[in-house]
Amino acid sequence: MLKKILGGLAAAILLFVGFVATRPAEFTVQRSATLPVQADVAFSIVNDFHRWPEWSPWDKLDPNMKTTFTGAESGQGAVYSWVGNDKAGEGRMSIEESKANELVRIKLEFIKPFPSTAITTFAFKPAEGGTEVSWTMAGQNDFMGKLFCVFIDMDKMVGGDFERGLASMKTAAEGEAKKRAEAEAARVAAEKAAAEKAAAEAAAAAAAAGQPAGGAPAVAQPTP
Repeated sequence: MLKKILGGLAAAILLFVGFVATRPAEFTVQRSATLPVQADVAFSIVNDFHRWPEWSPWDKLDPNMKTTFTGAESGQGAVYSWVGNDKAGEGRMSIEESKANELVRIKLEFIKPFPSTAITTFAFKPAEGGTEVSWTMAGQNDFMGKLFCVFIDMDKMVGGDFERGLASMKTAAEGEAKKRAEAEAARVAAEKAAAEKAAAEAAAAAAAAGQPAGGAPAVAQPTP
């Protein structure tokens, strides 16, 4: 009897392993959102890893996560590494391609809890009301990845993170746009004040020299 039970269990395990092995290896997760800002604003907070804590859903998984920035300051060649708790894991992101206001392509490497590699792409394009940002992750699952996907809906899990990240990105982009607008207004006001000051100083100097405001010397009129 025991042999029959063990034999049946072994057969079930083999069938399950075979089922897992036949699952699709390729996976793609994508979410999009329209941000009410110009493309250069949205692009700037993605192309610079230093800005990711402002909106990335994964940076909130571990408040004590250790992060390291190497390579280029931003854009192609920039590298972001992290080591965190069980939820955050350990991994590295490297920007492999960067097209201003159009595209950021990133190689995403997970080290823990299990090794895997994927390509993450952010695409930016004009849309009614601002800029459409499409966030895509694509890659291939090994056996463990396939096994994981048997029990977990990866599109729902990762897609949920993308949705939260895009919502936070919208807030960060709106803040960046406001900051830029305020800086531009301050610059214009400073230039206007400087021009008015220069004009006032020129008028004062002309008056002191006995010249009209236009700058031409006064002409003495003959005495009748």
